[in-house]
Amino acid sequence: MTTKRAPSRILPRAFPGITPEEVQELISHSQVQSYPAGTVLCREDAIENTFYTILEGEVEVAKSINKSESRLLQTLAPGDFFGEMGIIHNAPRAATVTAKTDLVVLELDKESFDSVLKRSSSIALAMVHEISNRLRENDEMAIEDLRLRAGELAQAYQKLAEQEVARREFLTNVAHELRTPLMAASGYLQILQQGRVLNQEQLTNALDTVSRNVQQIVTLVNDILFLQEMDLVLPDFQAVIMGELASAVLERYKSQAAARGIHLSLTEDRDLPPVSGDAKSLERALIALVDNAIKFSPNGGDVEIRLKKGDGQVLVTIEDHGIGISSNTRPRIFDRFYHLEKENEDLFGGIGLGLAITRQVIQQHNGTLDVESEYGNGSTFTMCLPEWKEDFN
Repeated sequence: MTTKRAPSRILPRAFPGITPEEVQELISHSQVQSYPAGTVLCREDAIENTFYTILEGEVEVAKSINKSESRLLQTLAPGDFFGEMGIIHNAPRAATVTAKTDLVVLELDKESFDSVLKRSSSIALAMVHEISNRLRENDEMAIEDLRLRAGELAQAYQKLAEQEVARREFLTNVAHELRTPLMAASGYLQILQQGRVLNQEQLTNALDTVSRNVQQIVTLVNDILFLQEMDLVLPDFQAVIMGELASAVLERYKSQAAARGIHLSLTEDRDLPPVSGDAKSLERALIALVDNAIKFSPNGGDVEIRLKKGDGQVLVTIEDHGIGISSNTRPRIFDRFYHLEKENEDLFGGIGLGLAITRQVIQQHNGTLDVESEYGNGSTFTMCLPEWKEDFN
């Protein structure tokens, strides 16, 4: 609750050094006015000629930035004053002043002030002093605003530069990831087109190679299109049984994991509730995490998928005992197109879309995605997804 101040106590603060008689003369030429909250008393760029001292309530002083953003400069309370420049000359207002609460002010217009000023040298000196102070404060605020703007502009340029680098890396990675399977498939197709003699085993191997490389291309294109679709369309959520999805993903990767000396396992709490989501999207997220766990376990070991009940959530954890994540790379692992190409003597493929897909899926499902990792000792990713409830839709 604000406190009401008497005009006779406020005016000496606005004009230090004036006599009590001059205070009373100013009051006699002024009017007490009341305004409801939200009233605009001074409008930026408008030419106005009223000086205000606040008796009760608060006002907000704001300034437009680039004609599109309003920035709050300060809040004034009883005993403060504003609009003094309007009674000195006809320059436009430098800021907009709006009543934050119900307001009571003492108003003095330019004509009344001029009549007092002609008879009082002390008021004139006090006004010159106050104008100097306000101009200095305005300059300081302008400099600070320019400093903030310069910082924001530098950050924007840095972001654009990072995006340009990411775009170039993406195009390079896509070209590389497409070129390798295309060349392999194209080579075998040329052999078949030229009618070279192949026995049944060679023919089967050739067709398997073509099929595998074409599928690699399809998977890459589908991942890119999937991210684009997610930006544009949010699917309708249904009850999704995560145990069924996890079993399907495990079956899909079982042979690939075994070929790399990895034991892939799944454990699930009994009576695990369904989650609210889109099955296709959640399967892609889980596939990305399992694929990464296998890829970054070059020396074999265990990859565990665990499904647990939480407090109104289902926790899906994928843990591996591979190379882990360094502290330098951890902040970027969810960025689109960021990927680790090499660690020691181990080379890794991909273009860096898997974890970006996973994060975006989880965000659209109002869930969370956490990662714990120790460099050299593996990683644990945990998706927390809301349980399905009938009243969700």
